[in-house]
Amino acid sequence: MVHFSFSFIVYPAMVLAYAGETAYLIKHPDKITDAYYSSVPKPVYWPMFILSNLAAIVASQSMISACFSIVKQSQALGCFPRVHIIHTSSKHEGQIYCPEINYTLMILCIGLVIGFRDGVALANAYGAVVIWVMIITTCLTTLVMLLVWNTHVLLILTFFVPYILIEGVFMTSLLTKIPQGGWVPFAISAFFLTVMFSWLYGRSRKSAYEAERKMSLGELNQMLARNTVYRASGTCFFYTDLVNGIPPIIRHYIQHTSSVHETMVIVTFRTLPVKKVLPEERFNVGKLGSDGVYRCLVQFGYNDSQSIAVAGDEFVASVLAKLKEHAESTGEIERLDSAAEKGVVFVIGRTILKTNRNNGWFVRFIIDYLYRFLQKNCRPELSIHEVPPGKTLQVGMLYEI
Repeated sequence: MVHFSFSFIVYPAMVLAYAGETAYLIKHPDKITDAYYSSVPKPVYWPMFILSNLAAIVASQSMISACFSIVKQSQALGCFPRVHIIHTSSKHEGQIYCPEINYTLMILCIGLVIGFRDGVALANAYGAVVIWVMIITTCLTTLVMLLVWNTHVLLILTFFVPYILIEGVFMTSLLTKIPQGGWVPFAISAFFLTVMFSWLYGRSRKSAYEAERKMSLGELNQMLARNTVYRASGTCFFYTDLVNGIPPIIRHYIQHTSSVHETMVIVTFRTLPVKKVLPEERFNVGKLGSDGVYRCLVQFGYNDSQSIAVAGDEFVASVLAKLKEHAESTGEIERLDSAAEKGVVFVIGRTILKTNRNNGWFVRFIIDYLYRFLQKNCRPELSIHEVPPGKTLQVGMLYEI
């Protein structure tokens, strides 16, 4: 239906509109600054004025929704700092709202209107954006034809060469407009590119560090077997985003506190691309071989209540119930109940990256300044999960990479 509407309604209407405006400018070249409204006949001026504003509202809403979707997808790929995402629909995953991005767009729009002051510079910026979007779309479509569709090279060249030549002509004609406002889209793009690259690079270095230094079960068993390690009473839920293996921050925690709770559950949570996860499928638990140490993978859909999923009394009761199902003896069940009655603490690991002297100035600038600034100011991983502050302990560790 969308393809039919675009091919037989939207596209012909756009061609007729631009062709009519072009014909009007050929006849009245002096009206170039106000070509659209000057070409509208007086009897239908106000209806067209209202319709144009409504179309602008629809177009702006489309841009806002597209920004939300792009940020959500980039965040899922680990290319964008964490922001708050609210799912506004219980039926469609893609209907979302992001407060931080919404306020950023508002500030940028107000700043552009105040900075440009007239429509000429704004038109130059808009023209540069449109042409570069066309060029990028052509290049990406060519890559899809080459890598996904396995199209013959001659057909790819038949598509790519004519389009890129036409778009290249338009692009070169806009080079003179860059000093007159066309530079603004490039500046905004460079800013967000820097943010995304810094975050992606920092996250990749952090993941590589954790993968190289994660604990093995044997090492954990040896540490817990030492007489100097005190088994504190109670249950500890240790949150980490490392799905496979034991994160090095647990080694750091045991070495500097010389203690481990009698029951420690290493918790990792993830969001699945489904609306809701069945209660019986939410918690996947298992014993790590060491006495009193367990692993718990918490899964929830995009529309689930995440505060219940990873914190609170209901969370503790659900995890304990799952652990009891996998208990090997009655004594183990009694130890789980006894530890839970003595108290529960939620431990959140916080890592800080720092470069050593072997890195160049560019890497040091990215990690020590840009990534650390983003990490400090972005939304914490568990901020949306309402972890009880009175039962929360944050453990920090410096990763020297």
